[in-house]
Amino acid sequence: MRNIYEKLQSDKVIELQSNVTRKIFVTQLLCHFVPWLFILFIITHTEVNAQKVLLGIDLLQKNNFTLLDGKNVGLITNHTGVNSKLVSTVNLFKQAKNFKLVAVFSPEHGLKGVVSSGTSYASHTDSLTGINYFSLYGKTRKPTKEMLRGIDVLVYDIQDIGVRSYTYISTLGLAMESAAENKIPFIVLDRPNPLGGRRIEGNIVEDDFISFVSPYKIPYVYGLTCGELATIINSRSAIGNKTKCKLQVVKMEGWKRDMLFSDTGLIWVPTSPNVPYQETPFYLVGSGVLGELVVFGIGITYTLPFQTFAAEWINADTLAANMNALNLPGVLFRPISYKVLYGDWQDKILNGVQIHITDFRKVNLLTLQFYFLQVYHQLYPDMNPFTMATTNRMKMFDLVMGTDKVRKKFLKRFRVDDIEKFLNKDIGWFRKLSKRFYLYN
Repeated sequence: MRNIYEKLQSDKVIELQSNVTRKIFVTQLLCHFVPWLFILFIITHTEVNAQKVLLGIDLLQKNNFTLLDGKNVGLITNHTGVNSKLVSTVNLFKQAKNFKLVAVFSPEHGLKGVVSSGTSYASHTDSLTGINYFSLYGKTRKPTKEMLRGIDVLVYDIQDIGVRSYTYISTLGLAMESAAENKIPFIVLDRPNPLGGRRIEGNIVEDDFISFVSPYKIPYVYGLTCGELATIINSRSAIGNKTKCKLQVVKMEGWKRDMLFSDTGLIWVPTSPNVPYQETPFYLVGSGVLGELVVFGIGITYTLPFQTFAAEWINADTLAANMNALNLPGVLFRPISYKVLYGDWQDKILNGVQIHITDFRKVNLLTLQFYFLQVYHQLYPDMNPFTMATTNRMKMFDLVMGTDKVRKKFLKRFRVDDIEKFLNKDIGWFRKLSKRFYLYN
């Protein structure tokens, strides 16, 4: 009896030990693998959700290009016209079986994006395919009747940067005009605004300053996708529309107004030689107008396009200290000296500051260059950049600003306070107008 009892007790102890061992083993197993499972989940989740936005071209392709069935197509595009897998729209259109690509039109910088700013280039015909490749930045900037002969529909697919002076949107408007005059339907394949769909900065263009770098009466930063901009241009003579075309926008899927380009999951393709990165449009707004004077280096002759304020005679440390003392939201300034690689100051050393945007949502971009001029004038009052600039460069400054009032008001005291009200006067009106044409909420 005792032996039986002892055996039972022994079996119980073994079972208890076994249970404890099992629990310890399971606990160790979980401790070892759960972090890895969590990491795997995060990686998988990120990969699944990385592609948040489908472009207009993606949707057109997904629907087997049925919108273009049986048509002779003219495509307005350049190297930025790619789907989310980086396949060019030109190639997709060439390979499609249900319609025919007969002509390709390209804006400033050419089809491959390698032509320098302001440089014209010629049209040509591909002898193998018979496709006409037309330049819209040469002798003509608007498709002519001859160019459009035999075309049933025009399709626009170009990534712009959300800035009024960037000439792709001028090409968009002129092509829409031509489509209206020749009774050809116009389709925009929509793409994100890299500055987002909320940011609006700057005054609208005045009548005497309408130009290829300020084509519409809109703020300098306008907060619309190219499809939304096309819709508003087509509907409102108040901002510069001349004729109304038969317009259709192939919307994106998944884009939201709060998205910067980095939020979309899309791959950035440099939109022109000096806009290599998805952040560059922010810096372009902050320094590009000042760059028109060609008095200061803004980094486009170096490796930091639109990211510097510099000149041979500037003391970099002093300038940086004074710029940072302004405590401007979302931006810091670092002293920098660099050797210019090409252009007006080739092989010369420029000194100044590198702009570092620390919060892309808080920084006010357009006023950055005027704050620099304010500090610069305090340090170098006898070296007025506006008198140092040529007449033609001064004219370009005003055309890009869409007015000469900003320059004239600022010149009185070199104070941002004197122009801030003018820069902001049209924002409320334009935001209210824009909301009526939003394609995305």
